[in-house]
Amino acid sequence: MAARLASAVFRRVARVDVERFHRQGFPEAVFCPGKTIPQILAIVGVLAKTKNPILLTRATPAIARSVRRRYPAATFHPVAHLVTLGSPLGLGGGLKDTHRRRGQPSVVVVTGGTADQPMAEEAAITAEVLGCRVRRLYDVGVAGIHRLYAAHSVFDGARAVIVCAGMEGALASVVGGLVACPVIGVPTPIGYGASLGGIAPLLTMLNSCAANVAVVNIGNGFGAGVIASLIAQPSAPLSLEGRGKG
Repeated sequence: MAARLASAVFRRVARVDVERFHRQGFPEAVFCPGKTIPQILAIVGVLAKTKNPILLTRATPAIARSVRRRYPAATFHPVAHLVTLGSPLGLGGGLKDTHRRRGQPSVVVVTGGTADQPMAEEAAITAEVLGCRVRRLYDVGVAGIHRLYAAHSVFDGARAVIVCAGMEGALASVVGGLVACPVIGVPTPIGYGASLGGIAPLLTMLNSCAANVAVVNIGNGFGAGVIASLIAQPSAPLSLEGRGKG
């Protein structure tokens, strides 16, 4: 009886979107802040039945320990505050779409400084889980722009670039002027007082004069990773009538 009651309560608390992968090409992720560990474990238990990779974003070490006790194959990425479980899509993770299995499209993740790495790693690991080959280029901010120019070859063949930068956020525009692919700006809450917790770089990126720059919310590395993967490896949309098949 207690188990049935707990299950009923859980269904009212969380309606897990197990069909998101079939509908959109990427699985639902678990945003951990605000959820209890029992709630997170219950959600992971539902997602695990789908056989798709699982991502837990903004996970704490305590959450990671609890998940790994129940699912020893889970991996905690402490810099990214991510827990991942299951094989990356296209690499034994059950992805059947042939458009996505033709090699591994390339995404480049760039940071202005070392302090931007948590958001950058969230983006990079998300893109890797979704089947992309990711190249990282960190600590190449505009205060030492020669570092970016010296490593320009890292962008060769890239289908999407993610730029994580705080302070004034100018790096997204600079990269946008160098590459022939979409650039996704991730403003980070890194910087002194007038950067206003990421608002200053957000406004800079939104006002970019580089036409290929688009912007996600402050610190949203996960969203940038999803968008980059969809750009890098497009597939035919699935109809709602066909969801859950294949």
